[in-house]
Amino acid sequence: MSLKRFLAPNIATLVILAALWFSGVESLFMSYDEDKQNIKKFMDVNQKIVENYVDEVDETELFKNAIRNMAANLSDTTMSLSGSPLDTTFSDLRISSLNESVSKFEEAYQFVKNNSEEEDLKRLTEYAVKGLFRDLDPHSIYIEAQQSEQIQAEFDGKFQGIGVQFQIIEDTIRVISAISGGPSEKLGIQSGDRIVEIEGENAVGFSEQDVQDRLRGEKGTSVKVRIKRPFTDGILDFDIERDEIPIYTVDSSHMLDDKTGYIKINRFAATTHEEFMDGMRKMEDEGMERIILDMRGNPGGYLEQAIRIANEFFPRNTELVSTKSRHAQFTSDYRSRADGNYKDMPVIVLVDGGSASGSEIVSGAIQDHDRGLIVGSRSFGKGLVQQQFEMDDNSNIRVTISRYFTPSGRLIQRPYKDGREAYAYELMERSHDVTGDVEKFIDNIPDSLKYETKSGRTVYGGGGIIPDHIIQPDFDKLSILMNRTFVHAEFVRDYIDNKGPEFRDNYGDDFDKFLSEFTWDEDDRETLKAMLEDRGMVIDDDRDEPELEDNKLYISTEDYNRSMERSEVFVKSELARNIWGMQERFIVLNTGWDKTVEVAKSLWDDVYALTAAVE
Repeated sequence: MSLKRFLAPNIATLVILAALWFSGVESLFMSYDEDKQNIKKFMDVNQKIVENYVDEVDETELFKNAIRNMAANLSDTTMSLSGSPLDTTFSDLRISSLNESVSKFEEAYQFVKNNSEEEDLKRLTEYAVKGLFRDLDPHSIYIEAQQSEQIQAEFDGKFQGIGVQFQIIEDTIRVISAISGGPSEKLGIQSGDRIVEIEGENAVGFSEQDVQDRLRGEKGTSVKVRIKRPFTDGILDFDIERDEIPIYTVDSSHMLDDKTGYIKINRFAATTHEEFMDGMRKMEDEGMERIILDMRGNPGGYLEQAIRIANEFFPRNTELVSTKSRHAQFTSDYRSRADGNYKDMPVIVLVDGGSASGSEIVSGAIQDHDRGLIVGSRSFGKGLVQQQFEMDDNSNIRVTISRYFTPSGRLIQRPYKDGREAYAYELMERSHDVTGDVEKFIDNIPDSLKYETKSGRTVYGGGGIIPDHIIQPDFDKLSILMNRTFVHAEFVRDYIDNKGPEFRDNYGDDFDKFLSEFTWDEDDRETLKAMLEDRGMVIDDDRDEPELEDNKLYISTEDYNRSMERSEVFVKSELARNIWGMQERFIVLNTGWDKTVEVAKSLWDDVYALTAAVE
């Protein structure tokens, strides 16, 4: 049966059912509006998957997974399911249409309703919907309504609120920083402030979601907050008028030296290209002649924005990426529409295991056309494209609609046939020796996954982007302990609490002075050392090298002092983030702390040689 013939009866059924529901004619099984909404949600999600998924979907397995997940999450574990519509033995079950799937789900739903008055049917429907995704790829997912608004705001690149970054520490809302230009910053709210009351309600014990629910709101509306500031008597009252707050996707754009620009993109959202161009133009005014594009940790986002960024590095009509699907509408060949503003600028792209999707599209195009060098460690390996669909209850689903291929023809998607858990674990079990990881990957790759760049260099599919230069990240064991325990963040918060007024008296808004003059004094170093010891560091001069054992770090005095020379820069960057923001944090990190950036700065001769070979 063809796809059109297969879907046509289902779509007709959907239209009829929808017409009946919304005209007030009820199904025999359903007697409440909530029941209608639940059954319709199952139907809508099922339909979106069947109609849009990149591969043919087995509707029988789709239905079985939904029922299995529904049955596994019944609150009443004593309910007898044998022979019922929720019997997961599925003797000779065959689902041939969407209509049949919905009908059988309705029977299971009604069975629960008739046999357990206490069961939460909306909750069970959620589990059934989640089950529909079980055998799909790991990037096809269900997003609950309460998560959708926040996720969408991040992709839109803005939200409406008071403009603070915060963390909840020991049940207290602590301001990390007030977003520059936002309403809180304009009123004088500072890093280290504690929000103790919101609209007359005690805020101690609030969850992050509680805080967001109360502080975000429509532009022009107001919210009253009370703040306790360290070393200040009394409580400070603020009446903050909410405004539109940008969420930046370019963390930093600054000059590393007289010729070299650096730009860090953390994801691809609606405003990314605009932010990118603003940063690039600023650095051009400062003398930029070459660029390091940092996409480490960038998980992707909007395909269109990644393509627009890639476009800027190529002449008109250069192939950037292609997508293929069983659906013609999701199969495309994307080429640069005009000469990019930086089509002749030397470029180095930084990637790592957290670089996925859009990051791999950009780096794959640059690598395949020999346009620049890729530096770092093997990227994530996500070659699938999703489309997001919003449901009636504001939940969303993301369904993979196509696969994308780099200009040389590579599909860089990692295998996922062994299930979602194995897929996640593969990334975690990659060797900390990134060179060894790449060697192992290449040794086991078949010839069918080997491709050539424009100049004839060998590149590989099936497992991410392999960098042209592999760089071992310089994370020593002391840094690992810091990141695991968040000691650096806690130390900086305490520093701001205790020395904030003195710091502001010395540096004010003068970041350049801070960058060149600030150092931790001996009291600070001893405080940090004591915090590390409290979190598991043991000074042991009998150790030849640092060892992490059972969440403890055993390290000699000599190794500790050597590690702290770099770690103090890392902690300084955290202080810069709290006082100024992400831009200044990366400026500090790039003054010698980041080994990958330092190595990349030495590779420009290789870039010039590579690009000259294909001209």
